[in-house]
Amino acid sequence: MPHCIIEYADELKHYIAPDSLLTCVHQAVLASDLFDVSHIKTRAVNYRHYQLDDNNLSFIHITIRLHQGRSIAQRQALSASVLKATEQLGLRDTTITVEIIEMDTACYAKSSS
Repeated sequence: MPHCIIEYADELKHYIAPDSLLTCVHQAVLASDLFDVSHIKTRAVNYRHYQLDDNNLSFIHITIRLHQGRSIAQRQALSASVLKATEQLGLRDTTITVEIIEMDTACYAKSSS
């Protein structure tokens, strides 16, 4: 675990391939050394309809959902490193945000077939 969910403006696909965005985030999370590679799950959702109240034309919002147990310092470092990696993509007029959410481990359920 973690689950990395990338939400982004549909128009960004003209400037960066969605697979490149996925790889960027996935590798940044892996580089944190907080998770085994087999536990990281990364996915992306693009939005055609959205409204921003700033001067940027598009957005990327990355939510990283993980089980409880990481320190604040570890979560802050993870957030900062993912943000830095996505900033290095060189996208212009784009707001990039990263949010770390601790899940309630006792209430998490999983099934694999």
